[in-house]
Amino acid sequence: MEENTFCLEVPAEAAGKRLDGFLAGEQGLTRSAAQKLIESGCVLVEGKPAAKSLKLQAGWRVEGELPQPEELAVEPEDIPLDIVYEDADLLVVNKPKGMVVHPAPGNPCGTLVNALLAHCGDSLSGINGVIRPGIVHRIDKDTSGLLIVAKNDFAHQGLAEQIQAHSFTREYEAVVYGSFREDSGTVDAPIGRHPVERKRMAVTEKASRRAVTHFWVLARYGGFTHLRLRLETGRTHQIRVHMAYLGHPVAGDPVYGPRKVIASLEGQCLHARKIGFIHPRTGKYLEFTSELPPYFQRFLRSLGQPAESLPPLG
Repeated sequence: MEENTFCLEVPAEAAGKRLDGFLAGEQGLTRSAAQKLIESGCVLVEGKPAAKSLKLQAGWRVEGELPQPEELAVEPEDIPLDIVYEDADLLVVNKPKGMVVHPAPGNPCGTLVNALLAHCGDSLSGINGVIRPGIVHRIDKDTSGLLIVAKNDFAHQGLAEQIQAHSFTREYEAVVYGSFREDSGTVDAPIGRHPVERKRMAVTEKASRRAVTHFWVLARYGGFTHLRLRLETGRTHQIRVHMAYLGHPVAGDPVYGPRKVIASLEGQCLHARKIGFIHPRTGKYLEFTSELPPYFQRFLRSLGQPAESLPPLG
C-alpha cells in the first residue's frame, strides 16, 4: 500500500461515530479537512462513497487516499543559536522553550532547522531528508534543553545506532503534579497512538512499542514533585505520557495534564538537562549538561520551600 493511502477498520468504541469525526481522529486531520476529503470522493466506506455524516458501525472498512503533502521550501534564517559544543562532525545545541525543531505546515519558519541551515550551510547530514537535515533526535516545541545535530551521514549513523542500542544518555528534569511515595522508580509501559485521539500518544498494548523511563525524586513540594528522569527508550512524548500514566502529569502540559493548565508556564515544565554519547569518529565519551532555564527556576521559586529535598544525583 502506498504511504498516502489508508485502510481502517472501525473499532467497537468508534461505533456510532460520524465518518468525518472518525477520519479526522484517525488521520490527524482537522474536521474541515476530513470533510473536504470525503466530499471529494477520496474516501470509501465498505467500498462505496459515503456522506460525511454517516454513522459508522463496528467492523466497517474505511479506506481512501490522502493528498500528497506539499514540499516545504526550507530557507536558512539568521536565528541565534546557543551552541554548547561543535566540531567537524556534530554540534550540541541548547534549544529554548517555544522553538520548533523542524519545519511543518503549521510552522514553516523560525525553527531550529532554519537556524542550523544558516549556521552550517550545506554541512548537515541528509539522512532525514531536506525537512530534517542533521536531526538525530527531537524534543518537543515547549521542552527546553540539549539536542545533538549531525553534520554528516557518518556521524548521524553512529549516533543513531547508540540511541537504538540505548547507550545514548538522555536525562531530563521536570516538575510534576502530586507527591511520589517512592524516591525512585521505573516506568516500563508500551506507548502507541491514542486509540481515539490520534494526535496524542498513550500507554497501550495495541500498535505500540516498549518504552522505559527511570525517575528520581529531587524535591517534594506541596502538590508538586521535582524529578530527574532518564530515558532508556525514546518514544514520542515519552516522559509526558509516562508521568500522566502514573497520575503525575508534567506541570503546564496542555495535552496530558489537567484541563486547567498553568498558563504562566506556556507549556510543560520539562528540560533536557544532560546528554552523553560516544563520539562516532574519536570513540571518546562526551557528556554535556544544561542549567535549568529561567522559566523552570521561576516556577520552582513560586512553589516555595520544598517539604523535602533529597541529596543531589551524580
